[in-house]
Amino acid sequence: MSDAEVMLSVSGVSKHFGGVIANENISLSVRKGEIVGLIGPNGSGKSTLFGSICGYHPIDKGSIKYRGRETKKMRTAEIARLGMVRTFQQTHVYDEMDCVRNMLISRPVRSSSVRSLLHRPNPDDLGRAEELLEFVGLASKRHLLAGSLSFGQQKLLEFAMALMNEPEVLLLDEPTAGINPTLINGLIDRLKQANERFGVTLFVIEHNMRVMMNLANEIHVLAAGRLIASGQPKDIQNDPRVIEAYLGGH
Repeated sequence: MSDAEVMLSVSGVSKHFGGVIANENISLSVRKGEIVGLIGPNGSGKSTLFGSICGYHPIDKGSIKYRGRETKKMRTAEIARLGMVRTFQQTHVYDEMDCVRNMLISRPVRSSSVRSLLHRPNPDDLGRAEELLEFVGLASKRHLLAGSLSFGQQKLLEFAMALMNEPEVLLLDEPTAGINPTLINGLIDRLKQANERFGVTLFVIEHNMRVMMNLANEIHVLAAGRLIASGQPKDIQNDPRVIEAYLGGH
């Protein structure tokens, strides 16, 4: 077990929607500097857990702590200001703004208004936006409307927008979904570079097992809302509980 600081701690978390068990008594942790994976069949509760962690809906019981601070009653914006940001399966970009403005509006508003942020951007913010668009391979698209990009390019833009927040922990919900298969290796490299170059701790939901095996240091597996296995990729890949869960999910 790493001696690195625990950034995110989930303890005994349960979330039900009526009579449906979405998450039941889940406990896991994410340490500073790690790339941690969360996998499981469709409907296993992965996105629900991410939603709970980031404040999108209240949990029924348990504890969620970010760097030792309880966050389960905090709003999403409060949690983001602490340094934990999430992306989604479906992209959340501003279709009628170009890529640069999407980046600028993602910057936390401090003393200036959103209007001044867009029309009189801080040179440092503008430079950071350009740097991150180049980092994700969208420099040549920077003045195109976000709505004109392909779905895969929109996901890259959303990734860059999340990095614009300078998060300490970034939760990525299926980052390779909708990405052209020939570009997936490049995206894996960018995720690893973001972890190393920007010091961002990554917690990733991913259906593509090959991606997860190449990306994560540690993997947690959900099935029917419950945590059934945790460990290093090589151990997870050969775990009979995991194999059974995936076979049962088809």
